[in-house]
Amino acid sequence: MFSGIVEEVGRITDYNPSNGTLTVTALQVLFGDEGLRVSDSVSVSGACLTVTGVTSNTFSVDISPETRRSTWFDDLEPGSHVNLERAMKYNSRVGGHLVQGHVDGIGKIVEVKYDGDAQLITIECPENMNRYIVEKGFVAVDGVSLTTFDCTPTNFTFTLIPFTAIHSTLGVLKPGDAVNIETDLTAKYIERFISN
Repeated sequence: MFSGIVEEVGRITDYNPSNGTLTVTALQVLFGDEGLRVSDSVSVSGACLTVTGVTSNTFSVDISPETRRSTWFDDLEPGSHVNLERAMKYNSRVGGHLVQGHVDGIGKIVEVKYDGDAQLITIECPENMNRYIVEKGFVAVDGVSLTTFDCTPTNFTFTLIPFTAIHSTLGVLKPGDAVNIETDLTAKYIERFISN
């Protein structure tokens, strides 16, 4: 479980799509007693992955075929940047919202415009995903917890403040870019209960 608050932006140093092995260079998520260990969960641009190896400045994970199908990770290559967050501790505050790291699918950036110092970013999603995104609700975009508005059957918009733009990969998004989307799990449970 994650909060959607990015700890740092890591850099891909190696990716082997044939076996799904991914190595990420990082600093903050590797530090001290609270640093990543083998078998820990880590959010990599919104996908919960299991740490399989750790060095002084990198960690490795395996990406399953299902994760590859649900994310934009087929576009990863050495030098790509990804948002990183360690799993939450249950005795600490949650700064964003509860994010599982189970990516529902891929959205596409359709518009980026400025609103003062902030950016308004509009994302297009398949209707079967967008149905769970509501006005002033929350969504995780590449692992970042965000509030939604201007929701339509196929689009939603969020405000990207300067701090988040600087401390995540979202600040360099442009129209046509793909992003990982995780919607609110509660809505899916409610729909399932009502339909049975």
